[in-house]
Amino acid sequence: MPVCHEIKSQLAKLLATEDLVVEHKKVETAEFNVQTRVLTLPIWEKASNGIYDSLVAHEVGHALYTPDIDWKETHNIPHAFVNIVEDARIEKLMKRRYAGLSKTFYYGYQELNDNDFFEINGVDIDEMNLADRINLYFKIGNYVDVNFSLLESRFIKKIENCETFNEVLDIAEEIYNYCKEELEETKQNISIGESEEDQDQESFDSSVDANSEEDSEEGEVDIDHQPTISGDGPVLEDFEKQQDINTGGEDHNEEPEVSTLKSLEESLKRLVGSSSPSSYIELPKVDLDRIIVPNSVIYKICDETWADSIKYYKTAYTDSSFFNENIFETVDTMFNDFKKSAQKEVNYLVKEFEMKKSADAYARSSTARTGVLDTAKLHTYKYNEDLFKKITVLPDGKNHGLVFILDWSGSMHQVMLDTIKQLYNLLWFCKKVQIPFDVYAFTSEFPYGETDDKGVRLPASEEVDGQIHLPPWFSLMQLFTSDVKGKEMEKQMKDIFRVVCSMDQNIFTCYGIPGCLRLSGTPLNETLICLHQILPKFKKEKGLQKVQCIILTDGEAQPLKVYKKVQRPWEEDPFLGTVHCNHNSFLRDRKTGNTYSMDVEWYGQTDVLLRNLKDNFSDVNFIGIRILANRDSGYFIRRYCGYNGDLLDKTISSWRKNKSFTIKTSGYDSYFGLSSSALSNDDEFEVKTDATKAQIKRAFVKSLKGKKMNKKILGEFIELVA
Repeated sequence: MPVCHEIKSQLAKLLATEDLVVEHKKVETAEFNVQTRVLTLPIWEKASNGIYDSLVAHEVGHALYTPDIDWKETHNIPHAFVNIVEDARIEKLMKRRYAGLSKTFYYGYQELNDNDFFEINGVDIDEMNLADRINLYFKIGNYVDVNFSLLESRFIKKIENCETFNEVLDIAEEIYNYCKEELEETKQNISIGESEEDQDQESFDSSVDANSEEDSEEGEVDIDHQPTISGDGPVLEDFEKQQDINTGGEDHNEEPEVSTLKSLEESLKRLVGSSSPSSYIELPKVDLDRIIVPNSVIYKICDETWADSIKYYKTAYTDSSFFNENIFETVDTMFNDFKKSAQKEVNYLVKEFEMKKSADAYARSSTARTGVLDTAKLHTYKYNEDLFKKITVLPDGKNHGLVFILDWSGSMHQVMLDTIKQLYNLLWFCKKVQIPFDVYAFTSEFPYGETDDKGVRLPASEEVDGQIHLPPWFSLMQLFTSDVKGKEMEKQMKDIFRVVCSMDQNIFTCYGIPGCLRLSGTPLNETLICLHQILPKFKKEKGLQKVQCIILTDGEAQPLKVYKKVQRPWEEDPFLGTVHCNHNSFLRDRKTGNTYSMDVEWYGQTDVLLRNLKDNFSDVNFIGIRILANRDSGYFIRRYCGYNGDLLDKTISSWRKNKSFTIKTSGYDSYFGLSSSALSNDDEFEVKTDATKAQIKRAFVKSLKGKKMNKKILGEFIELVA
């Protein structure tokens, strides 16, 4: 079963009882920075869940109990000796804190022993130094026999009773000194053995010399008795090597080591996979003043553009029969007709909203005595103790607010008019029930904000390695806001209606669309990042208790890019560029301490950002409204409902019957799918005076279908925002 790194990150945080920043990287060993509170874990791709859990618990133990001090100033001992004692201490404290970890460590070390991570197969453990035997005893002592002398057992007792890091240092120093003395004794024994061998060699040489003299006198040489250490060749080389082994070479200051600790570290390195290294990316802090185009700026541009259009037509067409100065007459009439027809739907929303609010208030209501006698109950005084009038106390309702995000991308041109109509219904609803709102449309065609001396737009966020890049062409147009009142609000809605009608090929218009209001790309993901600052700002400025966010779109967002620092060979300083967010990336939120795997398809990045938003704003409902053509419905439904099962069948059935559905398995709290063709159909029950029965029936059925779809979706919408 593959290891889920996000789950292991949560495990580490839960064990540490703090929002540690947990990073999974392609590093050889785990480490914890006690100052930044960043726990770095290797990506142990070849480790089982059992080993992974024990290693995570071990590292969290260091995070909780190993202090950030420079102990080298007081204790001049190798780190390995401190490590084996500290490992025993922190694991003891972790087991004491979480009783269930005893089993985790037990099975984790059992697996490490079975796979010979300490490299002791075929090794006589009794011949190892004290430090190695202590390391084995406290880690895999349940599976191997480790023996100690009476003197050495005292060290074991001290480690078992060790509670503080200062005690760790003192015990580690004692063990180090003991092992060093052991090593010196071993060297002395080797040296004594060499001296005896030298004496034997001298006797042997004397004998050889005497025999040689005798042989010389006789004129013969006994080749079999010639010494083999003379001359060059393999025999001499082997002898020299053996001498180095016996004497320990020329290093007379050899230090004792903990070989089992080195073996474990090297074995753990082999668990690290060969996959590409992971990277961590972070959200930028956005300067909203460089992103949001104010409401007043947009409509000033509209007025100027259309004033120029009227001036042009007046000059080009002097004959009044060819030119009507009111170039918006047709479209404005359409707007007024739509506003009248929409009142039924708006009133339905208002009624549902008030009923929902009243039902919730009644459910939370309480009854209180007034202290005034109820004369109607006086005759019941013999058997009724409660003769006082009562009142029902309703708790104060919450102040609501809505933030709308409108997709202003090119693919919306066929459904933009229908989407705007749905949006207007919701805005009129908000006006009637006095709910504050803001409407933003994301675009890549409205450059706004400060520029440098060369006219290049300044970035809206800091350019930092590993931070998400907000492109300079990205803007948010504040199309509508509840701060604008009365006739000015209606004029602005009429202006956007004119712009949108100009996008519809079925509607003839003789005026132009302001260039900055033309449809563009789909920077939805960048917009979600900005919501981290827009939502709390909106809530604070309006004095709200509850804010909802509604996103109206017809497609997927463009993939994110992140800043990446690289060293180019022809430059001295590193170059900061941008790259696409890859599958080995993790989005890290330092505010919540959560990390999110970006190992998703490019369109899945939106769901990751929504999850991050929901973790930051748990009291906000994020509602998606997706406008779908019939040809796109199947693909979209299967993305979230799978390719078989009851959920898929139920969703497809809802689409076929109502031309709408609701998805609960995406990053949104609710993701509504609406048919673009059904939205564009007129759902009013209208027939000609001479219509046949069949024509009347068809018109009536058509009207019911449209109303059924709208009421179902709008009902669920009210359920979320009330």
